[in-house]
Amino acid sequence: MKSTFKLSTLGLILLLSLNGGCKDRAQNETTAAESNTSEAVIESNKGQAFIEDDESMPSILQIAIGSPDHSTLVAAVQAAELENALVNAGPLMVFAPTNDAFGALPEGTVENLLKVENKDALANILKYHVTPGNYSKEFLKNFKKLGQANNQNVPVEIKGDDVFIGGAKIIASVSAGNGIVHVVDKVILPPTQ
Repeated sequence: MKSTFKLSTLGLILLLSLNGGCKDRAQNETTAAESNTSEAVIESNKGQAFIEDDESMPSILQIAIGSPDHSTLVAAVQAAELENALVNAGPLMVFAPTNDAFGALPEGTVENLLKVENKDALANILKYHVTPGNYSKEFLKNFKKLGQANNQNVPVEIKGDDVFIGGAKIIASVSAGNGIVHVVDKVILPPTQ
């Protein structure tokens, strides 16, 4: 009788241990799955673009995000995954087309460029809007061309007091913590190679 009781008790302890082990393993698997999901979210929000800072002068990206006239540009930057490039220490000059400038492109152009399969073409166009440096509109009058981030040159033209970059007129300028945003009235398209 004592040996049956010992065997029953031993069996019960073994059964409870196995059950607890299964629960622990299931809980560990759930925790691992949650961790993988959290890591994927963190991975997609990596880099300087996702650092919160309320004290310093806003970056070029923060200025664009805060501008209701540049929501199409922000969507394009996000689709091309160039957010971190626009918060680099710089200095950078970004020629930022307005929503109206994007709207003036042939119908369907923006929607087509925002497709995942066109990410490289979109990135090339956006990089054609970025120049190293931090020059005022007035100082840009000293240039005939600028070297852009996509390794192509864009012409600079002066017409009266107006400055045109690749045919796009600078209509406003906003200083940023890492450079300057020159708002332009056209999307500047790089020459085809």
